[in-house]
Amino acid sequence: QVQLAESGGGLVQAGGSLRLSCAASGRTFSGYAMGWFRQAPGKEREFVAAISWSGGATYSPDSVKGRFTISRDNAKNTVYLQMNSLKPEDTAVYYCAATNRLPARWAREYDYWGQGTQVTVSS
Repeated sequence: QVQLAESGGGLVQAGGSLRLSCAASGRTFSGYAMGWFRQAPGKEREFVAAISWSGGATYSPDSVKGRFTISRDNAKNTVYLQMNSLKPEDTAVYYCAATNRLPARWAREYDYWGQGTQVTVSS
């Protein structure tokens, strides 16, 4: 079992930045690939970024590439999502997730999920 807890969400103006954190506890954090997803009201959960267990490989969709950066600190059992140049369409609940498989963009590949943190970007 892996327990995940997100933090760092909040209200920010368009063009601003936020850094989300996801603290993991339980099994060995470094054995898991991690992902970030988001879900806006009335929409499906959307892939935002993923990172391999070592941090050596990262993945993100074009919608956030160049603005969002995923990273991890295995010594601190924490994965981060640095979000810059935020847009109103980035408003959503952001979730981190863990998988003992390869990092993936599909939510079904992840076994453990946090409760989410709200990010609201005002125009």
